[in-house]
Formats: sequence, structure tokens, C-alpha cells
Amino acid sequence: MLEDLFQYVWKMKLFDTNNLKTSDGEIVEILQVGTQNYHSGPDFFNAKIKIGNTLWAGNVELHVKSSDWYLHQHQHDLAYENIILHVVYSDDKPILKSNGQVLKTLVLKEHISDEIIKKYKNFKENNYTIPCEKSVKNVPTAIVQSYLEKLVVTRLEHKSQQVEKLLAENNNHWEQAFYLQLASNFGFKINQIPFELIARNTPLSLLAKHKNNIHQIEALLFGQAGFLNNTFTEQYPLLLQNEYAFLKKKYQLNNIASHTWKLSSLRPVNFPTIRIAQFASLVHQSSHLFSKVIATEKTDELFKLFSVSASPFWDTHYNFDTNASHLKKNIGKTAIENIIINTIVPFIFVYGKQYGNENKCELALQILECISPEKNSILELWSTIGIKAQNALQSQALIELKNNHCNLKKCLQCPIGYFIIKND
Repeated sequence: MLEDLFQYVWKMKLFDTNNLKTSDGEIVEILQVGTQNYHSGPDFFNAKIKIGNTLWAGNVELHVKSSDWYLHQHQHDLAYENIILHVVYSDDKPILKSNGQVLKTLVLKEHISDEIIKKYKNFKENNYTIPCEKSVKNVPTAIVQSYLEKLVVTRLEHKSQQVEKLLAENNNHWEQAFYLQLASNFGFKINQIPFELIARNTPLSLLAKHKNNIHQIEALLFGQAGFLNNTFTEQYPLLLQNEYAFLKKKYQLNNIASHTWKLSSLRPVNFPTIRIAQFASLVHQSSHLFSKVIATEKTDELFKLFSVSASPFWDTHYNFDTNASHLKKNIGKTAIENIIINTIVPFIFVYGKQYGNENKCELALQILECISPEKNSILELWSTIGIKAQNALQSQALIELKNNHCNLKKCLQCPIGYFIIKND
């Protein structure tokens, strides 16, 4: 028996409640197991338990072995003076209270199924990526779906921390914070850091001064990214280079090194040069972008807002040095969905929380329901064991479940794990 499992068994009453007796033979009836305490002090508060003919209300302490009471030095802690019942898996030693009386003890070893212990140990000790992957197919869909709906809110709460941090750093300037998060998102993981660096070194207020001139916006962004330090022969990069030299001196700017960017394993359409050009077009075409986002109520309107193309030079280029076949460099559907999931939805959710607007919080979830699920190794894994995300709401929840529950083997905190332990 493991201590965390024993506490869980008590909390969920996963034991036979018939014929319960204290170690000295008094009949025990459990009316309320109490509220679990995750801090110092007794394990459960406010329990209601009838022992013999007396109804007791108070705290309960659990141990795998009764002698753990002394091992944990509870006899010297006043917080344990008012324990109404000591619940143990096995009773290897009587426990004396400070007044010399024997502490009432309930032994549960004969009341807990060996199968429960076996299943939980299997969760803890197996090497599966998803601890319950061999059993999850037996869990009713309703239980899985209900838990995913809760987990997606948890994931949004986690993402909210980054949004709130950006807002605090920028004096609650929503447009600037949104700009920084959006720029980071345009890096799409592999180039997230350098994209964020150029955004931090090139404030939105600076770009706004030049928003009517796409050449100057591109000059600022490509220059700050370190891509205008080479020798060029074509007219357009030479134009940007000259513009940036002037603007850099005017605003005392510092660019990052071009080698900061990663190109290996990227498809040409995802090169940082293309993403920067698309980002420049978005800045050029969208004034007060966050205000427009927060006023939008429909997902298809968000797609329209972010459906921009890189400037004409990039129709025949993937970088400044080499010509390529003609192809309009639009921001694709998958890229826009990524932006909606990782930038727009968290900002709408935080906005709703900060201004007490539950409709905005609900809108954030509704938007996720309208978007296709992501495609990545985590979701492929879930699909192979029988759980396939139908939309981005479910895919975000499954990512949260895998990263912050399954990886840590928090099976006892999961309704799916509970069902398997109890019923499978």
C-alpha cells in the first residue's frame, strides 16, 4: 500500500464500509470522510464519524502503518491533539494520546480490494507514455469528454499567466502585449525566441509611425532581425538596407545576429524571412489589431483579419539572395489556427477575466470548438489508443492531460484513472 493511494481510497470511499470496527471492537460508521488537507496538519478536516453510540466531528489522520504516527513525530505536535480517528492500512502499534488514552484506530487492510492496489501500482510502475493506455478504451466517452472540458480551462489558465505577465511588463497596454505575444507566435516554436527579441527591440509604437509604408516596416523588421547586413545585388533588399541604415541611426536601434535564426528542417514557406514579411504585412494592414480582435465575435472573422500575404517581392523569393518560382506567400489556414489557439484565445480569455466579462471567456472556448485539432506527436499518441480530438478545444485539453497529468502520473487526480481503478 502506498500512502497517496491510501489517502485516495479514503477520500473516494473505495473500500467496503460494512462491518467497520475500531481496533478495540467499536462499530464505526463513516458519515463524511472530511475535506483533504494538502498542507501541514491532519490529513482530513471536518469529518463526521460515528464510533459506537457517539457521533464525532473533527479531523482524521491516515497512515499506512499505525507506527508512522511516531515516525512523523505527531506526538509532539498540538495540531494532532484533536484527532477523532486514526485510519491505518495495518495496525502494528497502539498510539497513545498525550493524556495516556489509546487513540481510536480503524484498520482498513481487510476492507480494500487487492485489485485496487494492483491497478494503481501498475499505473505507477509501467513504462507506457500514457499510464492507462491499455485500459482507457473501456472508460465511457461521457467521462472522458467531461474531463476534457475541465482541462481546457486549466490549460487556458496556464496560458493566461504569460498574458498577464506581458500586461504587467507593459503597464497593462493591451495592444503592445498582444503585439509581443503575436510576434513570438509567428516564430512557431523553432524561431519563437528571435521573433520575440525583434518585437521587444522594435516597439509597436515605433512601427505605428511607419505603418503606412510597407517598405519601412519591412526595413525595420528585417534590419532588426539581422537579415540586412549582407551584400545585395537586387534592388528591393538594397532599398530596405538603405531605409534601415537611416532608421537605425534615427532611433538608435540594435539588431540581433542573423545566425540566431534557425532554418534547418523548415520548409521554405516557413522560413523566418517569409514569416517576417507576413508579419510586416499584418502590421501594415491592421491598425489597432487587438481592438479588432476583441471586438470580433465569429471565428471566420478572425481568419479574415489574419489572412494577409507577404509583399510582392516575396512572390518570387524565399530569401533575399535567390529567385524562386512564383508563389503568393499567404498566411495559411494552419498557421492562422495556430495563432488563434496560442495568442488570440488566451488574450480573449484573460480580457474576459480581468473585466468580469463571462461572455468573452465563453467565446474563447467557443472559438476553440470551431477550429480543427492540432496535429502533433501528442495527439497522434492519443489517437492510437482510441481518443481522437474532434476540435482544438479537445486537442488543447489532451495536450494539458498528457503534459501535466500523464507525464507526472497523477492518475489519482484524474477521473479517467479513478474509473479504471474502481471499475476496469
